[in-house]
Amino acid sequence: MAGFTFTLDLAPGYRLHDVLAFHRRDTEAVAEQVEAHRLRKGVMLDGVPVLLDVAFEGRFGSSRDSLGAPGRAVCTVHADGKLSAAVRRRVEVQAHDAILNILGLRIDPAPFCAFAADDALLGDLVRAQPGLLIVQSATVFEALTWAVIGQQINLSFAIALRRTLIQLAGRRHSSCSWCYPGPQDVAALELDALLARKFSRAKGETLLRLARLVDSGALDLALSPANSIEQISAALLAVKGIGPWTVNYGLLRGYGDADCSLHGDVAIRAALQALLNEEVKPDMARTEQLLARYAPHRTMAAAHLWASLHPRADKE
Repeated sequence: MAGFTFTLDLAPGYRLHDVLAFHRRDTEAVAEQVEAHRLRKGVMLDGVPVLLDVAFEGRFGSSRDSLGAPGRAVCTVHADGKLSAAVRRRVEVQAHDAILNILGLRIDPAPFCAFAADDALLGDLVRAQPGLLIVQSATVFEALTWAVIGQQINLSFAIALRRTLIQLAGRRHSSCSWCYPGPQDVAALELDALLARKFSRAKGETLLRLARLVDSGALDLALSPANSIEQISAALLAVKGIGPWTVNYGLLRGYGDADCSLHGDVAIRAALQALLNEEVKPDMARTEQLLARYAPHRTMAAAHLWASLHPRADKE
């Protein structure tokens, strides 16, 4: 087994409670295991089963505390098998990126907090939730498959389907943790296997179509000077079964894009309805207009709207 360790400094007020709560959503802990000050996640990187093991050191305040002492994350990466030098280098880069994602360290919340602190609509939310973080999926592919799975169903059912996908297509790490599958793993599935496990035909076909396009190289998800976020978005929209909401959610959870407009998200519209004290949810067009005022910080605006529906208890 190949392994390496690195340390990340965490700013005062780092919201450990929120980060761990995000990864604790699957109560069966198939691919993520969460303890009081530890997070372990299995994921396929470059075709290799990898365990990301993060231990949090320091004193962390409550979910609302912005004045807690700084801490650090000691990150150990365990990659199964004997890796060539080239594969090891790629896995190291991907693992470092994945840990930044799962710890919510891609988008700095401070600029939006300053931008919206006195905002008539969101100001109270921002002041109540200082330092709110956007926790991402470990990889772009995981983010996109989660977005496809979660379309138009409730969260508990989406989590159950996600667990099914992991167990059907993922692989076991030597630690016994399941690893979230990569595109080649999902591409190898048969549609009937998904249909037999409560996936709708539309979801199953879209997942397989996406995975096979990525696996074949026909759909390149890697950002580069020759492959911008706008080009990736357009390529994703051209895939049957993937619409604007899926793309925007994938940009948010996969790339950490700071200005995603989630105007098609039902929960965002419900949160705005509550804030506006109106009898019905604003429609998509009006929601888009309301969110436009927060550009270029619309991703953080969405995070605060989501958080307003499920306020955290004031404890770690």
